[in-house]
Amino acid sequence: MTLSGIELRYLVNKISDQVQDYYVSNIYGISKDSILFKLHHTEKDDLFMMVSTSGVWLTNVKIQPVEPNKLLKRLRSDLLRLKLKKIEQIGAERIAYFKFEGFGKEYVLVGEFFAEGNLLLCNDEMKILALQHSIDVRHRKLSVGLEYLTPPESAMDIFNLKESNFDDVSKTEISAAKWFGRTLGLPKKYVEGIFQMAQIDPKKIGNLVTSDEKKKLFEKTSSVINDIISENHKPIIIRGEKIEVLPIEIGNLDGEKTSVNSFIEGLDIVFTENIIEKGKSLQTSGSDKKIKDLQTQISEQEKAILIVKERSKNIASIANSLYGMISIGITSIQDARAEKILADLNSKIIFEKGISLIVIGDEKIEINTESSLQSIASILFDESKKQSSAIKSIEEIKEKTTKKLQKIENKNEVERESVSFSEIRKKSWFERYRWFYTSDGFLVVGGRDAASNSAVVRKHLGKNDKIFHGDIFGSPFFIIKDAENVSNQGMNEVAHATVCFSRAWREGMYGVNAFWVLPDQVKKSAPSGEFLPKGSFTIEGQRNFIKSSNLKLSVGIIPLDEGHAITCGPPDTIKKHSILYATIEPHGSEMVETAKKIRIEFLKLDENITKDITIDDFVRVLPAGKSQIIEVKKGDKELENIIHSESDFEN
Repeated sequence: MTLSGIELRYLVNKISDQVQDYYVSNIYGISKDSILFKLHHTEKDDLFMMVSTSGVWLTNVKIQPVEPNKLLKRLRSDLLRLKLKKIEQIGAERIAYFKFEGFGKEYVLVGEFFAEGNLLLCNDEMKILALQHSIDVRHRKLSVGLEYLTPPESAMDIFNLKESNFDDVSKTEISAAKWFGRTLGLPKKYVEGIFQMAQIDPKKIGNLVTSDEKKKLFEKTSSVINDIISENHKPIIIRGEKIEVLPIEIGNLDGEKTSVNSFIEGLDIVFTENIIEKGKSLQTSGSDKKIKDLQTQISEQEKAILIVKERSKNIASIANSLYGMISIGITSIQDARAEKILADLNSKIIFEKGISLIVIGDEKIEINTESSLQSIASILFDESKKQSSAIKSIEEIKEKTTKKLQKIENKNEVERESVSFSEIRKKSWFERYRWFYTSDGFLVVGGRDAASNSAVVRKHLGKNDKIFHGDIFGSPFFIIKDAENVSNQGMNEVAHATVCFSRAWREGMYGVNAFWVLPDQVKKSAPSGEFLPKGSFTIEGQRNFIKSSNLKLSVGIIPLDEGHAITCGPPDTIKKHSILYATIEPHGSEMVETAKKIRIEFLKLDENITKDITIDDFVRVLPAGKSQIIEVKKGDKELENIIHSESDFEN
């Protein structure tokens, strides 16, 4: 399935609205044709955008990589942490520009969604820095170092149609539908549908189309285009000879129809299936060939068994016929009557190089024609037994080949299953901030930078909460939600986290205090004549100080919303709520290196839970600065699961 220009216009408009103020937090190479962008916003849920040579769409699944992508390294080097500033379609063409900005840099990722498709990374002057594949044809050349040029426009601008655009159909001697498709650049499915809606024969010659019919074609075309762009959709997936998704029902639709909530959701389903099937085909191509070869061998072996069985049967039959000859008085195989009986049984006596042979089917057996019929019959029975023993040998070889086939088929199945995808878990609102649960189960949420610090206080501070801040410049705000009955231990845990996530961690400053106040003590505007930096607030009234005795945090994987999430907080509460946890202290390795080490250790303890959590997820929960790992263990939640399992077994 390929996108049309009008479908791309809708997608560009729709996705552009959703990705405003998002930046690139990670990039994954899914296949040589497909790149998955993880987009992050300080206040909104993460988005996952797939850019492929087939098109662009937002996805709810993460596909395991199926093959290397040559652009991945360069894209990560240039685009990570940059904002996706704008997405635009080039005219009515199936080309989109994805413009990224940040840190004084600008890049454009070009997606060409026609023919075989192409992905190209350009600088702000549209000089090509990297591309999926080079092109050198008459009308344009694409290669690293050259300026990117769009192909010559192949059709009129269908987004600014006028009724007069259809006048030229009267000058053509080809069918009206063929002229229509070429001129407007619309896919066959839309051309057929528009002619059907206008009740005009698509085979009608263009110069026979009346003025009235031209007007109908203009109106129906405009209506279809407007419906698609404005999201006046009733999208469906069609599964017939091929699978495709349409934003509206149009044309002759043969196949099983399934309604979907949105065109983007339909694209996600269809294109994801295509990528996974391609991945399975790539992953199993080697074993598929071996399976085919082994199946051919088994087929040949089965044929050989049948041939040898038939040969043995025929030889034994001739031997028995010799005894039948004796019973009617024939004593020599050279007797004319014997020759006739043999001929009736498709057998005969021949001589080759002075040697006498009896021919039975395609088998030649040496005999002495002077010998008695009993002696010749005995030779034939021996040969029949010899053929039967060959059957056993072939069957043994076939059995070995069958076992080998089963082994390869099992491997093939494992390889196919290794190409998989997982649903992207919809995260809770608090997961875009720092967060954890206290030992007594209260939700704690804190800022990770100036923007999220401001958002935590302005958007999520309720009248029943308590708010914490470190007694140090460069401290985040943390709030305990619905904190009327929080324990002293819970209060100490939040104070401890507030200090650890402050500048104290990066500089190794032990003995720093934190304080808490009530929500009405926090003023969100500066006193008259003063200025508050972003993420800062004025605190009035009494501050309640709590000392943090050490700098220790734990990173843990906890069960959350029928899935798993990674968090970081005070060791005791993380241990209590986690399946796996790692305790860290200041100094040691940089954040990315620490994240990698923790993930490796978690994979050793529980690969199934850890494999879907990325390095980037680990980095996001760590405190700013260097850290060293001092302990990695299974948490209390894992022990609870073991106890419950044993209890279920005993019951």
